[in-house]
Amino acid sequence: QVRLVESGGGLVQAGGSLRLSCVASGGAFSINAMGWYRQAPGKQREMVAIIMSEGKINYADSVKGRFTISRDNAKNTVYLQMNSLNPEDTAVYYCYAQIFTTYLGAYWGQGTQVTVSS
Repeated sequence: QVRLVESGGGLVQAGGSLRLSCVASGGAFSINAMGWYRQAPGKQREMVAIIMSEGKINYADSVKGRFTISRDNAKNTVYLQMNSLNPEDTAVYYCYAQIFTTYLGAYWGQGTQVTVSS
């Protein structure tokens, strides 16, 4: 069964940086899109960044110029480099992937907490 496992969250001061990683594993599959969503307390889950298999990237306006998404297809891994973090970036960050096994499905990681102190 396909699993997404995230790592790299934590506590950082405003202006600092963090790098999130997410690896997909389990069985035979191919990955279409991979990316990151986040959910802050009392708010809806929102897209942060998505990277398609052909390399097309979309960012939320709030993170453009500060966050960079990348992926290593050979390792089934997606990364999110987060720079110039501010307290508004505090949230649980979820890895997301569109994965084809016998069908195209949406998969989520368990989430990793990112806390930015002022």
